[in-house]
Amino acid sequence: MNIITIIQARIGSSRLPGKILLPIAGKPLLVRMIERVRASTLAGKIIVATTIDPSDDPVYSLCISENISVFRGHPTNLLDRHFKTAAPYFPDLVVKIPSDCPLIDPAVIDKVLRCFISNSDKFDYVSNLHPPSYPDGNDVEAVSMKALSETWLNARRPMELEHTTPYIWENPGKFRIGNVKWETGNDYSMTHRFTIDYIEDYFFIKTIYDELFPANPLFSLSDIICLLDSRPELLEINKKYIGVNWYRNHLNELKTITPEQTRII
Repeated sequence: MNIITIIQARIGSSRLPGKILLPIAGKPLLVRMIERVRASTLAGKIIVATTIDPSDDPVYSLCISENISVFRGHPTNLLDRHFKTAAPYFPDLVVKIPSDCPLIDPAVIDKVLRCFISNSDKFDYVSNLHPPSYPDGNDVEAVSMKALSETWLNARRPMELEHTTPYIWENPGKFRIGNVKWETGNDYSMTHRFTIDYIEDYFFIKTIYDELFPANPLFSLSDIICLLDSRPELLEINKKYIGVNWYRNHLNELKTITPEQTRII
C-alpha cells in the first residue's frame, strides 16, 4: 500500500508563535517529532506541509537542511494543503499527524495504520480520536485517498477546511469510520496532555525529553506514563490546559463531539 504521512506545520500560532522551532534536546521541536514519526514502520513517505506565506520560510529552510520532504500550500485552507501535498504521489492512504505532537509514540502510529491496512475493505477513515482514549498528543488519522479527494471536492464550511478531516468523521453515512482504542483499557484523553499549544506545554515536553531522551531517544508512551506515575508532580506543569482542544470553539457545529470531550478556559 502506498502511504503518505503529512505533518502540517507553520510558524504562526496565536498562543505560542514559533512553537515548532523551540529547542528540544538540542534540535528544533519539529525535527524531534519527525524523528519519532520516521521510527514508525508503516508511515511511508513523510512530508511537512507548510504554507506559501513568507513567515514560513524558516520551516521550509529547516526541512531542506534536515533532508525532510516539504510542500508549500494554502495558508489557511489546510484541507486544500493536505490534498495537494498528497496528490502528486497517488497514494492509497494518507495519514494526518499534527505538528504539535512531539511525544507521539511510533508504535501508536503503527497500530492505527495496521488497523486501516488490515481492514481497507471496511473503512475509509481510521483514527484513534473518535472517541479518543490515548493521552492528548498521540493523534493519528488515516484516510483513503479516495475519501480525501471526495472531501476536498465537497467540504465547504470554514471549520472543515481549517481542520482537514471533520467532513469525514462528521458524515458516518457517507464514510466508513473506524477507531482504535488504547489497548490498556484506560482513557487518558482528558487527564493527560502531551501536545503543545502553550508555554507550559513546552516546559512539560522539554522536561519529559530531558528525563528520558538521553537513555533512549525513542522512549515510548509507556516510558512516559511510568515516569509520570513515579513523579506525578510533573503533571502540574501544564495541568491548567488539560482537556483544552480546538473542539471547544466549534461545539455548535460538530455533531459527533460532546461537551465532555473538551474543556473551555
